Amino acid sequence: MERKAQEPPSPPTMENGTRSCEERPPAAPVATVTEGAARISFPSANEVFYNPVQEFNRDLTCAVITEFARIHLGAKGIQIKVPGEKDLQKIAVDLSDQEEETAGQNENLAPGDQPRTAAVGEICQEGLRVLEGLAASGLRSIRFALEVPGLQSVVANDASARAVELMHRNVELNGVAHLVQPNQADARMLMYQHQKASERFDVIDLDPYGSPAPFLDAAVQAVSDGGLLCVTCTDMAVLAGNSGETCYSKYGAMALKSRACHEMALRIVLHSLDLHANCYQRYIVPLLSISADFYVRVFVRVFTGQAKVKSSASKQALVFQCVGCGAFYLQRLGKASGDPGGRVKFSAACGPPVSPECEHCGQRHQLGGPMWAEPIHDLDFVGQVLEAVTTNPGRFHTSTRIQGVLSVVTEELPDVPLYYTLDQLSSTVHCNTPRLLQLR
Repeated sequence: MERKAQEPPSPPTMENGTRSCEERPPAAPVATVTEGAARISFPSANEVFYNPVQEFNRDLTCAVITEFARIHLGAKGIQIKVPGEKDLQKIAVDLSDQEEETAGQNENLAPGDQPRTAAVGEICQEGLRVLEGLAASGLRSIRFALEVPGLQSVVANDASARAVELMHRNVELNGVAHLVQPNQADARMLMYQHQKASERFDVIDLDPYGSPAPFLDAAVQAVSDGGLLCVTCTDMAVLAGNSGETCYSKYGAMALKSRACHEMALRIVLHSLDLHANCYQRYIVPLLSISADFYVRVFVRVFTGQAKVKSSASKQALVFQCVGCGAFYLQRLGKASGDPGGRVKFSAACGPPVSPECEHCGQRHQLGGPMWAEPIHDLDFVGQVLEAVTTNPGRFHTSTRIQGVLSVVTEELPDVPLYYTLDQLSSTVHCNTPRLLQLR
């Protein structure tokens, strides 16, 4: 009541109750945020969403795309210049024959010839074409333009007219209009319009509010062969097993509640991506998959190849999980075996791997999946990202956390899906929990 008493009196009103024509509504207050190398302004009334917790997500994405650009442009003989990196001659080597051949050609340059370079903020004609499908304020796209070298263009798309108007202001504010193109369209329609091989994007970033399921079919068609697809899922309640039927309707898999529910969530998302890609004779190769805060984030490359698509069934598995002791077993959906002639033969898998009752406690099993049962990281690529962040820690505000997460990733067993926890095992056998180092 004291606050109300201090407010100025209400302006005069007309007889019909409306305010005087001379009065205009006050302009909405504007907040300014600095993150990385970008500075954005947005209405403080939360008309366009900004989440500071996602700074780690954006930092990690910039680091991953930078290393992807190093590989992509290194195959064309172009070196990237990363701010703060001392060794500018560093070129990541991919194992493909084409890139090895190109690297051999670069060694034959005349002594006077200098290798081509790509710097931050400059247009690289042979560089990456990037799409951010759901850009909101445009912060992520602007950070790409200011922090990731070797870009040809960045399309910052959003369906909201207010968001696109805000993006235009922020692009001008940061001086990246030559690289970032704000665009207003439905993200699905925009990606469907770029299905032709010559019009596809090299990098597509999807960070929706909730599930990315409606966008996956369009995304796997609009990314170039060998391109990078970055997907965030924030509907963790669904993916972690709280609503299995909803998870099936969105991702085509049943999620189970367990201590390893976050890893299972990652594997369900990878399964859904591969399933959508298979419809168009394409398949995925995961580079990095993490669970952090309230979301999961996957980085995958998408390739085209009918022969490789045939092996996708053998990469998926159902999960039999005991409702009593939590023991789990995997059942592959397909079987791939080689014959003496070097050819691969595909067949249906045999199962199930369990009896009607659990061999340990006699309880029944729940059935979950299908989910991705192959490695969820490319450890060589993760090592490159980790090395780049470790040698240049001042590049990102969350460098310490990125180093910690990627270090844990490098210590995971690559070929063993899911896991048990020590306290869960101790509770099952009714014993005191030993120290983890003692167990190891």
